[in-house]
Amino acid sequence: MSTLDQLSRTALDRAPESQAIEYEQRWFSWGELRHIGDDVTRLLAAAGVAERQAVAFVPRNRPSACAAELGMIAGRFSISMVYAFQAAAGIARDVGKVGAAAVVAGEADFTPELLAVIAEQGLAAIALSENGAWVVEGAARSTAAAGVVPSVEPQIAVHTSGTTGAPKNVGFTYDTIAQYMVGQNVASAATSGSVDATTPPVLLTFPLGNISGIYGLLPTLLAGKRAVLLDRFTLDAWRDFVRRYQPPMPILPPAAITMVLDADIPPEELSCITMIMTGAAPLDPTVQQRFQDRYNVPILLSYGATEFGGPVTLMTPDDYKEFGVAKIGTVGRPFAGAQLRAINAETGDVLPAGEEGLLEVVAPRIGDHWIRTTDIGMIDADGFVFLRGRADGAIVRGGFKLLPETIERALLLHPAVVSVAVVGVADKRLGQVPAAAIQIKSGMAEPGIAELDTHLREHVYATHIPTMWKFVDAIPKNNSLKTDAAAVRALFEDAA
Repeated sequence: MSTLDQLSRTALDRAPESQAIEYEQRWFSWGELRHIGDDVTRLLAAAGVAERQAVAFVPRNRPSACAAELGMIAGRFSISMVYAFQAAAGIARDVGKVGAAAVVAGEADFTPELLAVIAEQGLAAIALSENGAWVVEGAARSTAAAGVVPSVEPQIAVHTSGTTGAPKNVGFTYDTIAQYMVGQNVASAATSGSVDATTPPVLLTFPLGNISGIYGLLPTLLAGKRAVLLDRFTLDAWRDFVRRYQPPMPILPPAAITMVLDADIPPEELSCITMIMTGAAPLDPTVQQRFQDRYNVPILLSYGATEFGGPVTLMTPDDYKEFGVAKIGTVGRPFAGAQLRAINAETGDVLPAGEEGLLEVVAPRIGDHWIRTTDIGMIDADGFVFLRGRADGAIVRGGFKLLPETIERALLLHPAVVSVAVVGVADKRLGQVPAAAIQIKSGMAEPGIAELDTHLREHVYATHIPTMWKFVDAIPKNNSLKTDAAAVRALFEDAA
C-alpha cells in the first residue's frame, strides 16, 4: 500500500489542467493546487523546518488550504490543526501552545495577535491565498525549529470535542490515516475505474481542521474525485449542489435535516437522492422519521469521534434493507473491527442488550484498549447502537439529573416546533435549571409558553420543565453545525 505522503505526491502530480476543487462557482485545477502545495513545502524547508517537525496549521475552507495540507503531507511534516473559526486571540493562543517550528495560515489570519506569538516564539510563517503562498515579512527563518523535537512518525494532530472527557489534542500518524481513513477509498477508486469526469463531485462542508474535515478531504482528493468546497454549510448552497450535480448519496449534516424540512423543499427537487449519509452529531429520531416519510429517502447515521480516529459504527444500506424503520434512530453497528459496549457508570459492569449506560469503544485505528466515553447509549440484541445523550451534559436541578436530550425530544413532538436546544443555567436555589430555546416551523403560529409547558408535562417529569423559554429565528450552531451550547446559554444570560 502506498504511504500517505506518496498518495499526496501522486495527487499533486495529476494532469495540471484537470478539475480538482470547485469553490464559489469556480473550478481550481490540480495545477493550481500543486503550485501552492509545492510552494508551502519549499518555503518550510527553506525556513529550516525539518521532516516530522510540527507545523501549526490554521486551515479555512479554501482551495489554498487543501493544497497546503497536501503539500505538507507530501513533505512529511507533522501538522497540528488549529481551529480557524474563533477569535484572533484564540487562534494566537492555540498556535502558541503547539510547540511548532512554523505556522501556515490564510493571509487574513496573520493578525497582530498572531504576529506577536510568531515573533515571541521565533516561528517561520507562511501566508496563503488562492493565488499562491509566501513568507510573512520578518518570519522567513524558524529559530524555534532548533528546539522542536520531531515526532517519531509524521502525524496530523486534531483537537477533540470532548467525547472522552476534557478536549485535548490527538495525533494520528500518516500510516494510521493511510490505512484506516483513506486506504480503502483510494484502493477501491483505483480498481473500480468508476471515478472520471462524469462522477458527481463530493460536497465538503465540515471545517478542514477537524476529524470530519480530514475524513472528507483526504479520501476524496487522494482517490481522484472532484470536490465542491463550501466555506460553511448553507441550505441554498446544498440545494444548488444537488440541482447541478444530482448526487445519489450525498452527505448532509444532522442539523441540516431539520433545515430541509423547515424549508419545505419539494420532494421532486431531491428525486436524484437514493439515501443520505449523516453523522458528527445526534439526529432526533422524530426528525429522521419525518424526513423519511416526506421524501421517501432513508437516512443512514454513523457514530464516531476524534478520539476514535473517526466513525466506529455505521448504518449500512444492507442493514437498512433488512431492518428498515424497525431500527429508526440507530447509528448502526460496529464496523472495521470496532467494538462497543454499554457499562454501568457506577460499577463499571457491562450491561446486557437493551440497557442504557456509558458507551465504551475499542477503535482498532487507535489501539486494542477500551476507551470510555461520556456518551450514553444502548446496544440492542441485534448489535445496533442507539445514542441517548451525554452524561457530562446533565443538568443537576436540586439533586435531580436531567438530560437535555430528553427534554428536547419531547418538545420536538409538538407540531409547531422544528428545532430546540435545552441548556442548564445557574440558579441560586437549585444550582441549575433547564432553559429552552425554541425554533418554530415556517408559516406556523408561535405557541404560548403555557401550551408548551402543558405539552411537555405529558411526556416528562415535572422536574424537567424549563423555567426559562426563548423563541429564536434559528438555534445557534457552530461551524460543524452542532448546537452551540455556549451561544444558547448566552441567550438566557443576556436576558437575565
